Amino acid sequence: MEVNLGPDTEEKLRDFAAHSGRPIDELVEDAVAGYFDDVLEVRRHIDEGYSQAERGELIDGDQARHETQAMKSTWRRRAPVR
Repeated sequence: MEVNLGPDTEEKLRDFAAHSGRPIDELVEDAVAGYFDDVLEVRRHIDEGYSQAERGELIDGDQARHETQAMKSTWRRRAPVR
């Protein structure tokens, strides 16, 4: 398979390969595989949200904001102090 990249992307890829010591085709393979893993993960989250909506398991905006703020507070308490 042949992939055409823009000159800026190609330069970045060549530089990264040179600095990492990894072959370009291996880097491209990893990048594309990672991209599809991410897309599939997002798709799974969307599908699960849709299923929850169909089951009537949605919460209103105020409750969502409250839960998000609670999660943020928990993360901040657990974050290492810099």
